[in-house]
Amino acid sequence: MDIVLYQFLTEVPLAAAIWSVLLVLALTVLAVLVARPERDHPPAVEAPAGPAAPPAPAVADLRRYADEVAVAAAGAAQNARRRRAAWTAAQDAAERAWQAYDEAETAARRFRDAGALPTPHTPRTPTEYAARERWLHHAATAAHLRGELSIGQLCDVFARRGGWDPRRHPVEQEVVLARAVRDGRLARYRAAAARERAAWDDAELAAAAARALAAEAYAAAERVRPAHPPATTATASRRARKALGWPHPRPSAPAPAR
Repeated sequence: MDIVLYQFLTEVPLAAAIWSVLLVLALTVLAVLVARPERDHPPAVEAPAGPAAPPAPAVADLRRYADEVAVAAAGAAQNARRRRAAWTAAQDAAERAWQAYDEAETAARRFRDAGALPTPHTPRTPTEYAARERWLHHAATAAHLRGELSIGQLCDVFARRGGWDPRRHPVEQEVVLARAVRDGRLARYRAAAARERAAWDDAELAAAAARALAAEAYAAAERVRPAHPPATTATASRRARKALGWPHPRPSAPAPAR
């Protein structure tokens, strides 16, 4: 009886210790098995987020705006071409007016040099004065038909206004007539030059508006396509200027010599 009691008291604690160790090992293995899938499958690395695409309503608004600006840019480009054509026509008219004035100035200078010679002596009779008046009326009418005298100047001739004196010798009348033609062409040239400057200013404003709208239209179209880098305003402006074919700055008009 004592032997049995002795064996029981010595072997039970050993068995309890063994079972405790086995239980700890079993819990450890179970914990390892539970945690192993997380270690075998590491978390996926997220790709760097690209530029977020705008929502569908925003893309529709951008596309609608790009279409509207494109239509406005096309209209502005057409208006710029029309203004440029008007300026070209005004420039041609100013050049023709300058050539006409230059010819009249040359003729007036020639008559002025001839006027330095003594006036031929003729008898001052009513018949002579009537002949001088007929010559003046005929020469003034011919000049008006050639477009050298305006209708107002012709009326001054017949009404003896503005320095027109039919009693002068035809040589003197020819000098006065040449000066009147020159002054009339000078006035027409100045008016044509003023119209050319105004047409240039209008064309410049139209071209600037067309370039600005073309740049905005290009930028709006690029915003609809986010995959492409947006063009800068300077690049779009250069493309618009090249499309318009705009000329260099306006040459200065020649100044009339008096």
